[in-house]
Amino acid sequence: MTDTKQQDFIHQLKNYALFVFILLGAVSCIPQRETVLLQDNEESALNQMQNITDRYFLQPNDYLFINVSTPDPKISEFFNQSRSASGGAQQNQNFFYYLIDDTMNIDFPYVGKINLAGCNVKMAKGKLQEALKPFLKEYTLTLKLASNTFTALGEFRSQGVHDMKKEQITIFEAIGMAGGMTVYGKRKELKLIRQLPAGPVTYTIDLTDKNIVNSEYYYIYPNDMLYIRPMKAKNWGIGESFSIGMISAALALYLTISSLTK
Repeated sequence: MTDTKQQDFIHQLKNYALFVFILLGAVSCIPQRETVLLQDNEESALNQMQNITDRYFLQPNDYLFINVSTPDPKISEFFNQSRSASGGAQQNQNFFYYLIDDTMNIDFPYVGKINLAGCNVKMAKGKLQEALKPFLKEYTLTLKLASNTFTALGEFRSQGVHDMKKEQITIFEAIGMAGGMTVYGKRKELKLIRQLPAGPVTYTIDLTDKNIVNSEYYYIYPNDMLYIRPMKAKNWGIGESFSIGMISAALALYLTISSLTK
């Protein structure tokens, strides 16, 4: 090989190494705008949020905590009696828990079946109060939704069904309960699947937009499902450690070629 051809070959080899170095640096880094939450975008009007229990409509297989308290302990015990003997609510922790069946009915002691189709928690409490009127004049009724869970799938560190722990949580609290998102999670395209009376609805949420705190998606409903898609970088095998390792390897290759050709 002549000196001119050898120099051309070395020059091309160095250019190739430099190209690889630049390319890896470009593709192996995930842009900050894709990972930072609550960024400044266009302003949106503040929505007046109702309590989630006002907006959530009961569904089959939901559990309700119901307790009737009267001045007479014996009467209270009668309406709060365990139904374990007849295959209903279990004793101890499920003593006052009632399952909404597939026909949207609960079977309440002595009162019988009460249909809760199309009801939120407040409406369900009103229906039960109406049902108790023929039997009680002075009493206190407590009714709460007991089966508060949501599901997290995709690029969450802890996938699965999670208890909401309290009556109302934000979408960021839900993400925290699911262990947070991996570096591959597409924060601009979180899917929220919500069961409404007319059927399931899917929303696409941009978690990088700070205006989410003013939106109807800021709070999680019971039985919501969250799905976060992976970035293409995951299919390429690119991650934080990959980026550092490959950039270092490319730099070492470039320096090695440079030193050998001098």
